[in-house]
Amino acid sequence: MIQRFIELGEGYSDLYELIEIARAQKERVKYLLALNTEIDGNPVTSLAIILNPTQPGNFQPIYFCREGIPNPNKIPNKRFDLFADLAETIEKRIIELEVKHSGAFAEKQLFFQYLIGILRMNRYLPPLS
Repeated sequence: MIQRFIELGEGYSDLYELIEIARAQKERVKYLLALNTEIDGNPVTSLAIILNPTQPGNFQPIYFCREGIPNPNKIPNKRFDLFADLAETIEKRIIELEVKHSGAFAEKQLFFQYLIGILRMNRYLPPLS
């Protein structure tokens, strides 16, 4: 199985695309994620949706808006409220995890590998097959 992050942006106007992907493919949505971190003392959140793998092809996309939304547990905001409304609409709960920020890694791909490891360890992604 191939699992890959598809970064849409940092959660500004691209958040609407993330929400639309989930609404249009609600039967494929496996999980909604809020990945909380801090950058220079600022609490931020990345939002993501994990879709079920394609058949055929066994490709599992993780659509992702990276670190551009204030952490809603510290700073309530309308952008996260839109994501919460999506969760209610498609009847999924938002899974929140604390992670390192992307700047802690030399390359963005290393950051994505780190996240895939965390998601596999917590059984939100299946192991490599």
